[in-house]
Amino acid sequence: MGALASAALLLPLLSAAPPAGAEVPEAGALQEQFARAAARHGVPESVLLAVSYLQSRWDAHGGAPSVTGGYGPMHLTDAVTALAEAAPHHSEGAEDARGDASRAVRSGVEAPVPAAGALPARLRTLERASALSGIPAEELRSRTAANIEGGAALLAAAQRESGRPASADPADWYGAVARYSGADDSATASTYANDVFDVIRTGESRTTDSGQVVTLPAAPAVAPATEQVAGLGLRSPAGGPVECPRTVACEWIPAPYEEFGDGDYGNHDKGNRPASQSIDYIVIHDTEATWDVTLKLVQDPTYVSWQYSLRSSDGHIAQHLPLKDVGWHAGNWFVNAKSVGLEHEGFLTSPDSWYTEAMYRTSARLVRYLAARYDIPLDRQHILGHDNVPGTVTSTIKGMHTDPGPYWDWAHYFRLLGRPITPSAGPRAGVVTIRPDYSAHQPVYTGCVTAGEACAPHGSGAVRLHTGPSADAPLVKDIGLRPGGQDSTTGVNDTGARASTGQSYAVAERLGDWTAIWYLGQKAWFHNPAKEPTAVNARGLVLTPREGLASVPVYGRAYPEASAYPAGVPVQAVSPLPYQLLAGQRYVVGDRTPGEYYFAPVFDSSGHKVVRGQEEYFQIQFGHRVAFVKAADVRVSRA
Repeated sequence: MGALASAALLLPLLSAAPPAGAEVPEAGALQEQFARAAARHGVPESVLLAVSYLQSRWDAHGGAPSVTGGYGPMHLTDAVTALAEAAPHHSEGAEDARGDASRAVRSGVEAPVPAAGALPARLRTLERASALSGIPAEELRSRTAANIEGGAALLAAAQRESGRPASADPADWYGAVARYSGADDSATASTYANDVFDVIRTGESRTTDSGQVVTLPAAPAVAPATEQVAGLGLRSPAGGPVECPRTVACEWIPAPYEEFGDGDYGNHDKGNRPASQSIDYIVIHDTEATWDVTLKLVQDPTYVSWQYSLRSSDGHIAQHLPLKDVGWHAGNWFVNAKSVGLEHEGFLTSPDSWYTEAMYRTSARLVRYLAARYDIPLDRQHILGHDNVPGTVTSTIKGMHTDPGPYWDWAHYFRLLGRPITPSAGPRAGVVTIRPDYSAHQPVYTGCVTAGEACAPHGSGAVRLHTGPSADAPLVKDIGLRPGGQDSTTGVNDTGARASTGQSYAVAERLGDWTAIWYLGQKAWFHNPAKEPTAVNARGLVLTPREGLASVPVYGRAYPEASAYPAGVPVQAVSPLPYQLLAGQRYVVGDRTPGEYYFAPVFDSSGHKVVRGQEEYFQIQFGHRVAFVKAADVRVSRA
């Protein structure tokens, strides 16, 4: 939602130069910095390490802010400064959120940038950390040792304010950890603290973005005093018909289903899923608004809608629509009718923006719950980014949104989903799944701040695709984005020559350190050296034009044949996209689905109908976005 430009609220996380003076600790220093800060403030070292892990996984991000203005390993929030330094809003695309040609266009609007005085306390913790520790704000933002010290001071203060001593037993710090989350309700504070103590019990060790190895030994016997949350004076979350797993904090903040004149209504459609239509996709979005603005937008009947919003600082979840109903979020009506939309909070498009581990974890738990409930496979054919949703027809391709963008960590997300991306075939496999090393893989993107200018170095889960096996070869073309035939660019919002972690493609050729895949009707090469691979070999089904066909059309939606529509339901055009799937090319198969159209153009839902035809389609990974081909046009085989 934030400066959203549409129901997808959406923009990718962008990256920019780290603040002046940002420091990288010497080898081995980061672990010692945690130990010193813990000892100085009387905080158990395991508590300090686990809180930091849940906020940042111990990364410093070069001193750049998170999507909600949090700095450093302790995610000390200073949204006032982050907003002042933010790059201009990057609203990419102008899609119709509904993506349904049977009714008027419905897009989002620019969300207001909040005034500094309107920011809640959870977005201004760095100011308090400075007062408690005596460390200047600039040092808290840019120096990891200072940042850790400030976080320790906040935890110690939370313990004092609860009336408890600075105990050496981690179990006595449950209430202070819950307070550190910044949550204003008891359920979210408890969920956050539970995650912190889960990290303490299981232990963690990783190499951070600054090359530091940090280790938290497992302490499985720690049993925190969970009853401490009751004394924090936090509100109870809003009740209602929430559909969430027990392992997250979820409240009901409904989106309105209201008429508001001239036959128009908002901001979603009533449905009866999965009885009427299967739910096959979960769509991951990011917002461009603060949490409060996000909630105001989704409660506006003239705006658009999605099923869930997730807060960055603590992973709190709000549900807005019953899952049986259809949100207006993905810009493609076929996908909207068969998906659930998750919006992840973030209002800064400035450099090096990053998500908290708390939000990644609660998002993954929600997705696991939804996938189990609706039998949705946990793979990238079904867990889509908004940037993977296809344009409905040729004219809508250029306007489709590009969030969550190249900086969303799909590899880590799928580890949290319990489906890590690992090899499933040998070196001569006919399919590869993209999986670069997120932190080490830093392709140059441009346009984060100024068009054409390079973004700051940043880890990425996406690889760049060339016309030949060379970094000097031009990028492949996307004739849907550029009908004039121009090359794709390195722009951070240009998806024309990009493949992302978890996406699977049929191998066209291998040559030395380079692998070619079939992509948008052409051979596309990416650097994939054996010593530092950017993809893993995989099994899978692939399809190609059936014998006798030189090419087959590709579609952005799987709509029924004209004869399937009953009287009173306008026939929706089965309009191909400008691409061709040529004989000899192969594409990885996702679902097989009958042609379907959900007719729901008016407020009175009694006349809504699901039209289902005899024509069947295969979903395929065609480019950066998925697409559909008619089953009758192709033959399927095992790669």
